[in-house]
Amino acid sequence: MADGERMGMKSKRILVTGGSGLVGKAIEQLVTEGEGQADEEWIFLSSKDADLTNAAETSALFAKYQPTHVIHLAAMVGGLFRNMKYNLDFWRNNVHMNDNVLHSAHLHGVTKVVSCLSTCIFPDKTSYPIDETMIHNGPPHRSNFGYSYAKRMIDVQNRAYSEQHERMFTSVIPTNVFGKYDNFNIEDGHVLPGLIHKTYLAQMGEEDEVSIKEAAESIVTAMGFKGEVTFDTSKSDGQYKKTASNSKLRKYLPDFKFTPFSQAIKETCNWFVANYELARK
Repeated sequence: MADGERMGMKSKRILVTGGSGLVGKAIEQLVTEGEGQADEEWIFLSSKDADLTNAAETSALFAKYQPTHVIHLAAMVGGLFRNMKYNLDFWRNNVHMNDNVLHSAHLHGVTKVVSCLSTCIFPDKTSYPIDETMIHNGPPHRSNFGYSYAKRMIDVQNRAYSEQHERMFTSVIPTNVFGKYDNFNIEDGHVLPGLIHKTYLAQMGEEDEVSIKEAAESIVTAMGFKGEVTFDTSKSDGQYKKTASNSKLRKYLPDFKFTPFSQAIKETCNWFVANYELARK
């Protein structure tokens, strides 16, 4: 059966960019476990399917799959030190990627696009808790301004498509997401997966706000590490605080249950140890 005939049997074709990443794999697991609807067809894509910084490849991808809905998760991402070193690359690659995805979605008549932003887009100097109304109230932390401004522009572009073409393009802002299929690279990954990897290696050689110290202690406990823990204060701290409001999430999902931090850390550590050879690092 041809792709067009097969996909024509479903009323919703949901295309997920960045489908092989942390959030994409979590969504795929939920769909696999039966959380999707009977009239939905889910298509999870990775960077192997197309270079989304290339307009022609992105357009060809949309022409091939003809999605009715898009969850846009693909991005050039990295931890503090990689951001500091490659701010220009983070800006250019993500701006091209986001523009190509949103414009292709517009040209192909996609009903709805939901993009994934990040709490690093918020102003460095702000009041807390931060919420979606405060995105553009000041510059982001200088350590990752390239990535942060590129992600902010999705919000601007969503608004422009909505006002000029009545497109239902929107976005969500998750807070410090971590878990299975994360990037555990010590130099280029984010804080929690990097700490998990460092603790793992050290061991092999020998809705609350959580501080870096508390996070490190939770990882050490979860990994059963018995050695000495030291903090290198000579390295850059990045953005010091990002306490975010979850009031909008609570409004739409009043019964939503967050996984306790210590439990989430334990589950992630267990997964990383069991899948060490396959994990991104």
